[in-house]
Amino acid sequence: MDFSARTPTVASDPAAPPRPSTGLRAMVVEDEAPLANLIGSYLERDGFETALTGDGADAVILARQVDPDVVVLDLGLPGLDGVEVCRQLRTFSDAYVVMLTARTEEIDTLIGLSVGADDYMSKPFSPRELMARIQAMLRRPRTHVAAPGPAETAVPALIHRVGGLALDVDGREVTVAGRPVALTRTEFDVLAALARDPGVVLTRAQLIETVWGPSWTGDEHLVDVHIGHLRRKLGDDATRGRYVRTVRGVGYRMGTGA
Repeated sequence: MDFSARTPTVASDPAAPPRPSTGLRAMVVEDEAPLANLIGSYLERDGFETALTGDGADAVILARQVDPDVVVLDLGLPGLDGVEVCRQLRTFSDAYVVMLTARTEEIDTLIGLSVGADDYMSKPFSPRELMARIQAMLRRPRTHVAAPGPAETAVPALIHRVGGLALDVDGREVTVAGRPVALTRTEFDVLAALARDPGVVLTRAQLIETVWGPSWTGDEHLVDVHIGHLRRKLGDDATRGRYVRTVRGVGYRMGTGA
């Protein structure tokens, strides 16, 4: 993909030499041009092919063309704001989305995450911290079972079943009563972490380390937001806890399906 028509020239961070291209694509949606260029320079230094735009409607069009792996998305865009951009992105893209906001009220964070953002950062922020979070997300294991060769035998699929819920780890698919459930990457990873040891309670800190990585820093209540989204999509709730159960004062574990 040729980004030259879309991507302005950005100065590399003088503190570190650029890395070889990783083949990964990033899109920065930020209407403050100096900040967009700064973020772009860090992404390019880390080997991303990077596209920049300051317009929400253009971002949706550009995302279809670029098919980004990571989107850095400002909440307060003029016109089509970051919440609506993220909502539309989630209809066709499973890119990791990091939402940027100049407003620190909790409601803004919850709104952004409710439409599928994987993480958020409040302005002002450190570009190095942003890159650390992005790299932590990209290090999440993505298991894949290759088709067996002539002398090989097929590896059985790892499928967790809890009542009417079936979680196919290798295929990254979830169904409830046979109906497919569309989860974001982060929602799937949270559910898979809980299903790995269904009788074990995981604290927020343990889920953060497993899903977001040990280098992640921020509010651990981010976990609660994603758990809430999971329950809603699975047709569950905190009171019943059929699939995801709250253990007060400790954390979360898988339910029994009943």
